[in-house]
Amino acid sequence: MTPDSFSELPKRRRPVHLPLWDAAVRSNIVFLTVCTKDRRPVLANPEMMRRLTEAWSAATRWRVGRYVIMPDHVHLFCAPGSWPAESLALWVRYWKRLTAQAVAGDIWQKNFWDTQLRRHESYGAKWEYVRQNPVRAKLVRHDEDWLYQGELNVLEWVE
Repeated sequence: MTPDSFSELPKRRRPVHLPLWDAAVRSNIVFLTVCTKDRRPVLANPEMMRRLTEAWSAATRWRVGRYVIMPDHVHLFCAPGSWPAESLALWVRYWKRLTAQAVAGDIWQKNFWDTQLRRHESYGAKWEYVRQNPVRAKLVRHDEDWLYQGELNVLEWVE
């Protein structure tokens, strides 16, 4: 297959959610991005931050580490709360439903994007990218000024 033939391939409309690869000798950390329906800017406020963090804390099948809540999407790192890991899709559906009920509306896109991290460097690089999102969006001048971010659980990288 030549590089030109890739442009002829059909475009994916939905992300592929691969099963979590059992990395018994190292950490199992997933980088997750979830967007609002029609990219509505309804997330970056104290009430939604409270509702999201409460829902993540209540849904113990996955543990949320670092996260950034942007106006129209959420980036977070998560890891299974037990092994074998429960379905990531079911967990995401659960907390989407809780937060949507709280605002009496369908606020989430149907799908999400997920990537299982493979290396410690990937974790650090992705976190740096995520925490700079509010700066790139010109919402704040310094990443530490963004109020809608935090860490619920320390997800340590073990090799």
